[in-house]
This record gives sequence, C-alpha cells and structure tokens, in this order.
Amino acid sequence: MARPVLVTGASGFVGSHLTEALDAQGYSVLAMTRHPDTYSGVGKPIFGDVYEPASLSQALADADSAYYLVHSLSRPDFVEKDAEAALAFGRAAADAGLERVIYLGGLGRDNLSAHLKSRREVEHLLARGGVPVTTLRAAIVIGHGSISWEITRQLVAHLPAMVVPKWATTRTQPIALSDVIRYLIGVLEPEEAKGGIFEIGGRDVLTYAEMMRRVAHLHHHRALPMLGVPLLTPRLSSYWLALVTDVDTATARNLVDSMSTEVVVTDHAIAEIVPGSPLGYDDAVREAFRQRAAAQTRS
Repeated sequence: MARPVLVTGASGFVGSHLTEALDAQGYSVLAMTRHPDTYSGVGKPIFGDVYEPASLSQALADADSAYYLVHSLSRPDFVEKDAEAALAFGRAAADAGLERVIYLGGLGRDNLSAHLKSRREVEHLLARGGVPVTTLRAAIVIGHGSISWEITRQLVAHLPAMVVPKWATTRTQPIALSDVIRYLIGVLEPEEAKGGIFEIGGRDVLTYAEMMRRVAHLHHHRALPMLGVPLLTPRLSSYWLALVTDVDTATARNLVDSMSTEVVVTDHAIAEIVPGSPLGYDDAVREAFRQRAAAQTRS
C-alpha cells in the first residue's frame, strides 16, 4: 500500500509541483485545501485550514507524514497568524501520530527581517507538538509562479534601465524549483533527515542586481543599465515594485525587508542525504521560462 503523505498548500506554487512529484514516485497524496470541491490538482483533496485548528484533526487522520508549506506575506498580521497556525498544526500532527513534518523555511543568520524571523519561529512552533520537524531553509526559489522570481522577471521585462536601492547589492543563493522538489522528497524517508535542519541553494551566489542582469542577457538578449540609489527606502522600494510588477504593496514591503539580509548556504550537510548537484542560476532561469511557456500553452 502506498504511503499516505499530506501536503498543505497543495494548490500553491511549491505544493502543486510537490504533489505531482510525490504521485509520480508512488506516494498516496492527500492534498489539503480550503476548497476541496474546486481543487483540480494531483492527489485526493482533503478539507483543512491551518487557521481553523478544528479542521486539522480530520485532515491529518490518514497521513503518515506531512509537508507544511504555509505562510502569508500579504496580511499585516502575518507574524501572529503564522505563529498560531504552526502551533495548531504541530499539535494536530502529534495527536494524529505523524512520523514527521517537513517544513520549507528561509535562509539567513544575522539581522533577520520580520518575514525571515517569522519563518524561523514557525520551525520551532511546529516542533512544540512533539513530532520531529525536518526543515529545509532556502532563499529565492526560481520557478514560474514564485513571487520573488516574478518580481525579478517582471522588473527586467518592463524596464529598459533601472534605478536600484541598496538591497540590490545583497548576496543571495537562488535555487531552482526542481531542486527544491528534489530535496523535499529526498528528506521524506531517511531516518538521518528526521528532525534535522538543512540549508539548500543553487550553485551560484549572486546579488539581486546580478540576477536581473543575467535575466536581461539570457532571455531578452540585452544589457540592463543600472543606477544605484542607496537612499531609496524599503517603503519607497515596495511602492516601486508594486507599481512596476503585479505584486501587492504589502507583500512587496515584506520581501524588500528580507532582501536586505544575506541568504547564503553555509552548511552543506544536505548533500550527504540527498546527493546530486543543484542547477546553476542560468539553467534555473531557462527552466522557469519553459514552465511559463507551458503554463501559457495550457491556458
């Protein structure tokens, strides 16, 4: 009998791809969603809402393990709400007797933004219930549908030149969506991954400015002139992003705050559990544009 695995956020960016990959590898996928009647993705739709604790016991009843892929940036009280949700889910996972919970969190060590602090807090709150939590910490995920990637793609597509604030010089280690999925599945069964914290990233460490310049070169076959404006505040940056891209101002503000924090892998222990070399940034970008083209064809 196939091992039942529950995926929260099954209709989201990472969750929708994870359900497909788990199903392809023979797992019985339970797709937790607030709208099971309209769910059209892979897996058996199960009603559940992390912000409604009473719904979780039934959602988790038939699962052996669960992926926790929930977080919110668009609501002003996201720190409190995500904390409450993590606590409730951790308790429900323990009551259901789950073997492990796998959580996709965020990289970063010093001067964490409110967003990254919240992601770190969720790690600890999930574990309070007593179920071992395996955490994968990542920076920007490059793939069609990723908010951070969409900001990069749309800025480059819409602007022939760019004024860039100080955060554009921050180093980050972007990772391809396919590698994130590979790591998420790779830590599902090994005993040595249970309860561990692992950092994941692609092959390249780049500044945000370098990332945008590479997209301009690879996809648009042009240069992208930039003028640094160090005094451009995070608030003004968020208004600028919301104006040029389709990301709302609240989400843009939280992301800009995080972009001032260096998010680079310093611990490579994941390679001992999930071997294989991750994609470099250029290949991740090509992959993301292929995903976008395929999505446009389907629609």
